[in-house]
Amino acid sequence: HSTPKRSYVVYMGSPPSGGGGVKLAEMMRAAHLEMLASIVPQEQRWLTHSYHHAFEGFAAELTEEEALALSAHERVVSVFRDPVLLLHTTRSWDFLDMQSGFRPDGGAPQASGDVIIGVIDTGIWPESPSFNDDGMGDVPSRWRGLCMQGPSFKKSSCNKKLIGARYYGDQLGLVAPNASLARVALSTGSPRDDVGHGTHCASTAAGAIVEGANYYGLAWGAAKGGAPAARVASYKVCTEDENGCSGSALLKAIDDAVSDGVDVISISIGKTATDTVPDLLTDPVALGAFHAHQRGVLVVCSAGNDGPDPSTVVNSAPWILTVAASTIDRAFHSSIVLGNRKVFKGAAINFSNQSLDGERYPLVFGAQAATRRAPASEASNCYPGSLRKRKVAGKILVCIGTDSRITRRIKMLVAEDSGARGLVLIDHKAMEAPIDTASFPFSQVGTDAGAQILRYINSTKNPTAAILPTKDVKLFKPAPVVASFSARGPAALTEAILKPDLMAPGVSILAAMPPMNMEDVPAGKKPSSFSIKSGTSMACPHVAGAGAFLKSAHPRWTPSIIRSALMTTGVCLDQSKPKKIVCIFEQNGRPWSWLHAATARNNLGLPVASSSGAVATVHDMGA
Repeated sequence: HSTPKRSYVVYMGSPPSGGGGVKLAEMMRAAHLEMLASIVPQEQRWLTHSYHHAFEGFAAELTEEEALALSAHERVVSVFRDPVLLLHTTRSWDFLDMQSGFRPDGGAPQASGDVIIGVIDTGIWPESPSFNDDGMGDVPSRWRGLCMQGPSFKKSSCNKKLIGARYYGDQLGLVAPNASLARVALSTGSPRDDVGHGTHCASTAAGAIVEGANYYGLAWGAAKGGAPAARVASYKVCTEDENGCSGSALLKAIDDAVSDGVDVISISIGKTATDTVPDLLTDPVALGAFHAHQRGVLVVCSAGNDGPDPSTVVNSAPWILTVAASTIDRAFHSSIVLGNRKVFKGAAINFSNQSLDGERYPLVFGAQAATRRAPASEASNCYPGSLRKRKVAGKILVCIGTDSRITRRIKMLVAEDSGARGLVLIDHKAMEAPIDTASFPFSQVGTDAGAQILRYINSTKNPTAAILPTKDVKLFKPAPVVASFSARGPAALTEAILKPDLMAPGVSILAAMPPMNMEDVPAGKKPSSFSIKSGTSMACPHVAGAGAFLKSAHPRWTPSIIRSALMTTGVCLDQSKPKKIVCIFEQNGRPWSWLHAATARNNLGLPVASSSGAVATVHDMGA
């Protein structure tokens, strides 16, 4: 009976000083294999990654006993299991402009095209108009990265905007001491993004200006990144099936990005709040970010989506710029019209074919359609298997959200599978971040509106309703509000240090998307080149873009200076115009408007609120 092998990371601290290049890289790989050979038999030796630019170490397939033996080596700092990290899944920049005067497209020192943002994520969709290189100058001469080829991805897929693309698969070319650098390219896969998360994040950070961007008519306007003139380098570490992202691959991506010459790294990936680590020496994001910071690269990470409970923030190492998520001044409303003509505005992104003057459908509460064996509490929550289809088919179903195990999307799928003509969800939680249900009529209301709808059902012989298609509401107030899902501080490992550091738009963000995902496509439509998504994943690249913009104005600024500028820039309240908030930053003795990372007041001139309605604290939104 053989002991199972699993992937481990062997971390060895800073690399040896003196030179670099191919020869040193080959020597270090050979040294790593030699160290591995002292513990592992040759026929069982699997070295998957070798780190030798920003820091030293390697990833390998080991048994628990072999990992323990390696941890005792005098050159080894720590050995830990390769963790599976998760994705922390335009109008937003216009909102920042109005709130604080931040203008990524002008009005301040002009951003240069010499700043490079590395996005470590699910890859990139190079054909997106957000990565068009029209009008861009030559690629900076200091760039040392690659445009790796793979299925449906050629070197010509890169351009002067998307200057680099790497991917990380099973790098079997590294199992032998004589493995060459060329054989690294044998890793399986492609830099192409088949998920969409990486494309969305990259275009949010540095997308070119795209006029007329929209999502099937919603959120119409000009989409642009925070640093439209910046270059993008993509590092794909996550799988197409969204099963997670390898911690060892993420470390390799950071190591490569630093060597390639990026200025800013954006990482919308991390652990969950419940998947804790004993210390920072076993956290791949913290380790890689530490050495990147040492080499002058700003690392921006998402805070996680496990809020609103306290102490849920992740990616909280002191040298990481950790970003919480907020709403912007745009909302998506879908009206529910009852048979008595009362109208309730719900939160949703749907493309329903129902109309104000069209047919009304019977309304039924979930508890009224329960199967004989299902408790009313399960049926009222749209629990799978709890509803009698013949009592639901052809009707608009009403369910509540008191069981957190059953997500909104599951409830929608249960209703759709039961033949319902729509779903009204009564649940105040996460209303600020509506889900996309494509053509299926769906709308979410709070408890007050929900109580009125239930009273209507219980007091009417034949209750009916219609769910109207979504309309976007601009200049929505109040905004910003800390998103309910946004992870809160203090951090478990760094309680004495403020985390998250700052807050940025992360709710219903329009950005580029591969036009191939059929899941949320409305009936009769083609896949869109843009999508609306929420999460601290979306907030992180906003700050990466802002950091890149600052770096372009101040090339000599260190990551710490940029972070300080983003966190501590003052908000000034003009007393003569109580609702006008102006934020001033000094540039060459001349004041110009800038971004305050954690805006103290909203667009009503009132203190920013948390999703609960209470005034937000530093543990909600940072500095």
